[in-house]
Amino acid sequence: MTASDLFVSADDAEWVNPEPGVTRRIMTYLPEMMMVEVVFEKGAIGSKHSHPHIQASYVADGSFEVTIDGRTETLTKGGSFIVPPDFVHGVKALEAGRLIDVFNPHRAEFLK
Repeated sequence: MTASDLFVSADDAEWVNPEPGVTRRIMTYLPEMMMVEVVFEKGAIGSKHSHPHIQASYVADGSFEVTIDGRTETLTKGGSFIVPPDFVHGVKALEAGRLIDVFNPHRAEFLK
């Protein structure tokens, strides 16, 4: 890795549509960590799922109903949550919004 690999322009990231009303792009990653921007239309759902990664998420815009391990909270801009490995979690956008997700280790399946 060189110093030029440490800075990433958002313009270089490809958007994908993992679910209806949801788009995401990888902002940057190393094997140990990945940062992803996820944009939701109002009412869009990030379906409940689990994975072996630790996930920390920051609400950059909007408001979300977040469910982790059966507990549901409403978070607004500036809020955050953390998901331990293998906990079932999901979100619903109560208004148009954006999450910044960080995963440890990186989500290899996002790179395909």
